Amino acid sequence: MSLKEKLISSFMAFENQVDVDTKIHDIRTEAIKAFEDQGFPTKKDEAWKYTSLKSILKHDYSVFPKQENALDYKDVKQYFIHDIDTYKIVFIDGKYSSHLSQTTHEEIDVCLMSAALTKPKYQLVIENYFNKVAQKDGISSLNTAFSKEGAYIYIPKNKVVNKPIQIVHFSTGNESSLMLQPRNLIVVEENSHVQIIERHQSLTDNPVLTNSVTEIFANKRAIVDYYKIQNDNANASLIDNTFVEQKQESHASVHTFSFGGKLTRNNLNFYQNGERIDSTLKGVTILAEKQHVDHNTLVHHIEPNCESHQDYKGIFDDNATGVFNGKVIVEKEAQKTNAFQANNNILVSDKATINTKPQLEIFADDVKCSHGCTIGQLDESAMFYLRSRGIPEKEARGLLMFAFSNNVLSSVKIPELKQRITKLIALKLGVNIGFDL
Repeated sequence: MSLKEKLISSFMAFENQVDVDTKIHDIRTEAIKAFEDQGFPTKKDEAWKYTSLKSILKHDYSVFPKQENALDYKDVKQYFIHDIDTYKIVFIDGKYSSHLSQTTHEEIDVCLMSAALTKPKYQLVIENYFNKVAQKDGISSLNTAFSKEGAYIYIPKNKVVNKPIQIVHFSTGNESSLMLQPRNLIVVEENSHVQIIERHQSLTDNPVLTNSVTEIFANKRAIVDYYKIQNDNANASLIDNTFVEQKQESHASVHTFSFGGKLTRNNLNFYQNGERIDSTLKGVTILAEKQHVDHNTLVHHIEPNCESHQDYKGIFDDNATGVFNGKVIVEKEAQKTNAFQANNNILVSDKATINTKPQLEIFADDVKCSHGCTIGQLDESAMFYLRSRGIPEKEARGLLMFAFSNNVLSSVKIPELKQRITKLIALKLGVNIGFDL
């Protein structure tokens, strides 16, 4: 039985675990039909031309964990940003961990999607926002069909959340192979501000496939800073689907740091529905061995006087493969748009590969739009300069590669997170770059 067939047949068992007398039931039913029609994407799909899922779909994944597993904080402490006080929403093999979570809060709603989807107090928000911006392609529809657990975050008007929120998903490896499908819904009302850090982490070498969907709604003058840390084990794969809808004068940024995992696909989509909106998409990718990361981005400029900034840096060694497919659409009504897109890559090894395709579709005539990509090796003259100052070759390479990615780090607004990412980059490059961490 193929994984597709197994998932379709498992849907009925899933329905027996949830309340079918809700509107969500109809959404799930439509979604499983969409997945049945479309299935998993293949390289025949233009957007997946350079990313094949064959190697990760061959495993016989457990769709439902057979037992609840517990973890001690001391065993997973390293995966949290523990230098600062944060709210924490933690999941173990897809199940909420009250032991590791810390969600005591005032004036904001941080709870589980399972509660938000079923309890009457959340129904108005669910009806207005759930599955409203997520795409209806096969992979997102699969998540919608099995949507049950994940983080629900609601920030009311005029609220600055006083500390970041961490969403962490652990896979224990107690299953021989496991498929997880977390669903996050984040609604930030007018004039509010929130910072969120998300991580998916496998704790063993057993295969795990995570198909995640996150919907983010930034209403008028809201500020949302979202950070993704992707540094997983060699047999962990992640398909991360994030959809951001912005209203007038809102600012939303997503920083993606991709340092590990067998296969990682980031589908990041921004929709600007209002004037004077600012959207920021930035990322740093450092890969080696046979790792594969694919960044697929979209910024849709719908109304005038808005900006978007995309800046992705990639460093690829050994047989690693990278993909960047970035699209900017500027509608006819979106005059005075300022859209910037850049993808710059360094191939450390002759066997490493990068496929990059920046795209602009412009239907307005009064805009400032630019895109570009570079693929190359380290600057030999810069290497010579550092070597002539007595810096060993390994450290010189590390310094140059760190400088290459530093402009992405400069826009990280949480100092402790910036330190953590700096340390991860140093570890990935295998050098001591001389920063006080």
